[in-house]
Amino acid sequence: MIAEAMKVLGYMARNQHGQTEHGLKHPRKDLMARTGSRHAEKMYVDCKDMTARHVGYVIGGNWWTVYAVCEWQGGDR
Repeated sequence: MIAEAMKVLGYMARNQHGQTEHGLKHPRKDLMARTGSRHAEKMYVDCKDMTARHVGYVIGGNWWTVYAVCEWQGGDR
């Protein structure tokens, strides 16, 4: 889960082929518009505690994993 102190700037998605989509404000809606699809199913992964976590969408035969893009608050490396 994203820490509350981190500001979410938007979202990005990556599919199983390595294709990325950046600048998503509403991931499901934006991915459907960019791929020309009219249907999306939620995609889940199983966690060790026997729960399922929503991680993205299956749209047009592609498995899109969605990531939150947050502002960087770390120090120099």
